[in-house]
Amino acid sequence: MTSSLFIIQFVLATILTILVLLQKSSSMGLGAYSGSNDSVFGAKGPGNFLTKATFTIAVLFVINTVSLGYLYNQERLSSAVDSVKVDTLIPQSTTPVTTPSAPSAPSSK
Repeated sequence: MTSSLFIIQFVLATILTILVLLQKSSSMGLGAYSGSNDSVFGAKGPGNFLTKATFTIAVLFVINTVSLGYLYNQERLSSAVDSVKVDTLIPQSTTPVTTPSAPSAPSSK
């Protein structure tokens, strides 16, 4: 589960980085390479679409980050000792176990 969320986290980070770089800035950034603004995104250009997409991906990124932190914390709280199978040392029979008595020492008089 955590490995699939980690892969999703990597993909979300990559998409988020690309979306931020594509947005219009004072120096135009990578948004200059998006082509004609009114052909794909409408008359207002990609600004509004990219802003909404960036916000959506950012929210998904934060949710995924919180869930990964929670899952990793749960794994950290478990111990290797919790998974060890303990065999009991007490016999399972219901009859009492008698121990042999030691031989008595010969008495010397």
